[in-house]
Amino acid sequence: MGHLIFWAIIRTAILIPTLWLLYEFIEYKYWWWFAILSIYGVIVHPLVIQYRMFFESNKELIENTLCSSCKYFDKTAVLCMKHDVHPTLENLPCDGIDWEPKENDK
Repeated sequence: MGHLIFWAIIRTAILIPTLWLLYEFIEYKYWWWFAILSIYGVIVHPLVIQYRMFFESNKELIENTLCSSCKYFDKTAVLCMKHDVHPTLENLPCDGIDWEPKENDK
């Protein structure tokens, strides 16, 4: 998921100077609308689409594997935090040996 944030920061770093330069060429009352729509179209919307694609590509791993029920599994990064390895459907980082159930916070 880090690559999503990285590219959002890169797009922001490009968009802010671009909007600042366009401030001189666009009338003030239209500039705000242009800035809001640009932020949505260049930063927010692509980030939402990329997040959906990330979740869909990892949905089975997050919901239906032994790793997903372990307390060391971070579903936001699809990462085994104990071994610092990304599990896959074919490969469990610990082979099930270090598996510990999640604690319920009820």
